[in-house]
Amino acid sequence: MGVGLAPPEAFGVPSAGSQQGGKGAGCPTRAGPLPCHPWACGPSLSSSVWAPRLVCGSAAPTCSSPCPRHQLSLFFDIVLCMAGGMTKEDFVKGGGDASVRSARSVLWTALRAFPLSMACIPNASYDYMTTSASDHIRSLTLLPGSASHLRFCKTAHSHVDQPCLLEDGSSVTNCLLEGAVRLAAGSVIQHCHLQGPLEIGPGCLLSGLTTGSSLALQGCPLRDIVLQGHHIQLRDLLCRVFTLTGRLDDWQSPAEEATYLNMPWAEFFHRTGIREGDLWDAETPRRSRCLLSARLFPVLHACEALGLEDVLWLLDPVAAAGERLARWRAAWRMSWQELLPCLDKAAELAARRALFFLQGQHKVRRVLLGCQDSSLLPLARSAVHEGYHEAVLGMLDEVASTAGDAGIAARALACIADVLGCMARGEGGLRSGPAANREWASAFRRLESGDIAGGVWELAAERQKWMSSAALLVRAARHYEGAEQILLRQAVMSSCQFVTVGQAELPPLGHWVQVACPARLDLSGGWSDTPPITYEHGGAVVDVAVLVDGCRPIGARVRRIGEPELRLVSLGGTPQSEVAVELVCRELEHLRDYCQPHAPGALLKAAFICTQIVQFPSQKPLRAQLMESFGGGFEVHTWSKLPHGSGLGTSSILAGAVMASLYRAAGKAASTESLIHAVLHLEQRLTTGGGWQDQVGGLVPGIKIGRSKAQLPLRVEVEKIPVPNGFTQTLNNHLLLVYTGKTRLARNLLQDVVRNWYARLPSAVQNADALVSNAEECAQALRQGNLPLIGKCLDRYWQQKKCMAPGCEPLAVGRMMEALRPYVYGQCLAGAGGGGFLYVLTKGPRQKEALHQILAKTEGLGNFSIHSIEVDTGGFAVEVMGCDPKDGAHPREDVAV
Repeated sequence: MGVGLAPPEAFGVPSAGSQQGGKGAGCPTRAGPLPCHPWACGPSLSSSVWAPRLVCGSAAPTCSSPCPRHQLSLFFDIVLCMAGGMTKEDFVKGGGDASVRSARSVLWTALRAFPLSMACIPNASYDYMTTSASDHIRSLTLLPGSASHLRFCKTAHSHVDQPCLLEDGSSVTNCLLEGAVRLAAGSVIQHCHLQGPLEIGPGCLLSGLTTGSSLALQGCPLRDIVLQGHHIQLRDLLCRVFTLTGRLDDWQSPAEEATYLNMPWAEFFHRTGIREGDLWDAETPRRSRCLLSARLFPVLHACEALGLEDVLWLLDPVAAAGERLARWRAAWRMSWQELLPCLDKAAELAARRALFFLQGQHKVRRVLLGCQDSSLLPLARSAVHEGYHEAVLGMLDEVASTAGDAGIAARALACIADVLGCMARGEGGLRSGPAANREWASAFRRLESGDIAGGVWELAAERQKWMSSAALLVRAARHYEGAEQILLRQAVMSSCQFVTVGQAELPPLGHWVQVACPARLDLSGGWSDTPPITYEHGGAVVDVAVLVDGCRPIGARVRRIGEPELRLVSLGGTPQSEVAVELVCRELEHLRDYCQPHAPGALLKAAFICTQIVQFPSQKPLRAQLMESFGGGFEVHTWSKLPHGSGLGTSSILAGAVMASLYRAAGKAASTESLIHAVLHLEQRLTTGGGWQDQVGGLVPGIKIGRSKAQLPLRVEVEKIPVPNGFTQTLNNHLLLVYTGKTRLARNLLQDVVRNWYARLPSAVQNADALVSNAEECAQALRQGNLPLIGKCLDRYWQQKKCMAPGCEPLAVGRMMEALRPYVYGQCLAGAGGGGFLYVLTKGPRQKEALHQILAKTEGLGNFSIHSIEVDTGGFAVEVMGCDPKDGAHPREDVAV
């Protein structure tokens, strides 16, 4: 793809057909709408536009030509023939004399088939292109303080090992600069692969140089010169030619009045020993002897290969002495005028494209190993479109296998999934789906065992078998996302080093250990706690532990029993409810499905394994383990009054309650901080993913803000937020829960969020920043006791949730929120959204009945209910009770915080 910003008359002075442009065509102005546009074309169109036959034998003004020349307007000749509504007859007739009409007929035939779209850039302007190298360099190196409002990035689509060596006011585009390459202000490097040490002085333009040129450039005095490498085709012969000119040189002025390499021609002849007869034929008129027609540039040599040094010697002829002059004279040389028709545009574009993806591979390594928030998805799409996907996949394989960091390797595998998804080109089914094909199982086992390098290369080998169709590519992408999840879990499980378990008195056989927990409200920052966002970006979430309708709705109790088995019981909504589900595990095999979230008792099985009450896998049978360590088995009861998919953190808080009661029943004790990290570990083993905000919200009492830094191992730190006296009761009076009647599945949303984050979509990165900053602002509003400001944070938080997980606001919920908006400071769906509970901060106190009446009159809401909530300042408690679980007379033990 070639891209440029061209003025209306980029091909020369206005043609007869361009006079309709009036004053604007011949005298470009910076006022008003932009009269030129970014001009982008593919190789086929580029070749058609620049084909010499379109300009009747000459692609640029020359001193002499065997054929008549016609200068064409970019807009009024070339672009016009591709415009909608234009007919061939009107286009050709508008060309003026017969020769121009003939040229226009050729243009119509060559270009009419190409589609054209145009766009006007608001508040833009253009710089008129001239043949002056100084003007071109200046347009590419505009400093912020310059008069023009145009700005160019110092580095664009380039990899530079030492960017500190690029001075302000320099420009690097589509380059790979390895080692120490120093670039002075006012100089430009484009489409080059160079290796340092190199020093490029001011006023230079280097283009089309490969790494093989680097040695010749070392120590060369580069200042105010234009040095370019070109692909040319001489019939069937393809070769490279280098041209060297001065920044101040004029191409068409006679030699007596002009310069070469910024010095008068006479001085150049004197310094180099070159004679006029070496450059121009004797019959060439004096006025036609100019830089454009001078045969300066070696193309072929009878005995030796030519290179960059065969023109660089012209800069320092004394050092080169006579040897270089003799070699130069012996070479077959061409002038720029002769070279122009031989330029191989397709080869040049291909070389630039190859360099773009070569530096793109370096970008992949730099972004991933540097943990940068740059999106690699555009590069993946371009690589697939241009046929460079194998090179990008190879680099991603290399980074994943050598990074030595599970988090970096996980992101690399996610990028591979993106490349495969792009290769499917929107076909082959949905990216979300099963990843359980047995052909991938061996690679997965390697990753699970910690052999990341071996697993990555085994994945790569298997991938080659799945590249033949869109359906197979999508399935391969799913398996790469499955592999990514394995490494993500390993990264998060590094948090288990912050789990500290001490010894406690073993409760008597048959005595229950009971834990009751509040629910949690996330007031701001949610999603920033979700891996990998939480350890790649850093997270902050404001949570409140709450009683729902006056009680702690989530709980668990455990007791030791004489039989060496595990009894797993799910009760109804309260500890006194009837048994809903009961499961008995007597063999280790019964625990094998602990990592399948929908398997019966999966959470409880994972809790026994994560607390290390049971060793799994193990050669020792379950019954033997239980008898040796505890003299029997365990019975666990769990309950929750909250509906499935409530958004109030039920599953994570329940996991914390189960682990706290298991630890205590087994004669162990864990602090609240340990439990927070233990639940993180459990949820990764359970493969449900999820972050840390739920257990922080439900296990730590009151109002607090949890934070995690952008680093591994993942550690969560919690700060209680002090509020003004009486403000907790104010919150109780103004906070209400509204059950929307819609259940939600966080995992469905989670997969999309993680995929977008790994792709580093700019919206996801900006939203993560906003989530964290909003959490800190919400915490400050709570410290001030400012209800309106808290409400603004809630509303902003809901918009951020919708940005992170589009589609999380069902239609009925939107109607509900719209009906409540006049009566609340702010409102938000709890948790990930999509359904569950809506919490509102009302403008007036105790508005439960009023809101019920409002919603009852609103159509299309379905079954809703309103519940009171109170801030739980006491926190959860671990109670050792008697044999009768209904006996609450025994003193309780508060867990350490």
